[in-house]
Amino acid sequence: MTALLPFLVFAFVASITPGPTNLLAMSSSARFGLRASLPIVLGGCAASAALVLAVGLGAGAALLTHPEMATVFGWAGALWLSWLGWKIATADVQLNTDSSTDKPLGAAAAALMQLINPKPWTVALAVVGVFMSTSGAPAWMLALLFLLIAIPCMLLWAWLGLKARHWLHSRVALRRFNQLMGVLLAGSGWLGLLG
Repeated sequence: MTALLPFLVFAFVASITPGPTNLLAMSSSARFGLRASLPIVLGGCAASAALVLAVGLGAGAALLTHPEMATVFGWAGALWLSWLGWKIATADVQLNTDSSTDKPLGAAAAALMQLINPKPWTVALAVVGVFMSTSGAPAWMLALLFLLIAIPCMLLWAWLGLKARHWLHSRVALRRFNQLMGVLLAGSGWLGLLG
């Protein structure tokens, strides 16, 4: 188990640090509540773990031998995150979400976001490149452990959004929060691409 400790620390840091899916879970929870945001949490975490598994089983080699694929994924991810950021920043602001026609993002869309987001691919490549050989653990075990660490980390971000909801008692405050989350979400995609 001590051989896995560096990986566990890495998985925690990679999961808890701000990223597009964390921001999306926070924004969704502030707007729609925690229960409605669970598909984002579960879809995003499952897709990240699936990427670790896929890269561990050989998909990472394709990205390393065809860097143009990584570039296409990066641009697609930045554009997708910009569109989501725009949707959040310009969303209809209603203090009572029961009457809103807006719906939170679903699990499939959150999973798709992970597939075109450079951060999860970078994390998966690091997991396989660094920790698979040093820990001696198979790809499926690292993917499962990553999932088990990522879910509580993402739930923390959703909980923070829920807590932020208590401060957002006016339409102006909620609109500013949505605008900030939208800009951060879109910016995270471009920073990941250009950084």
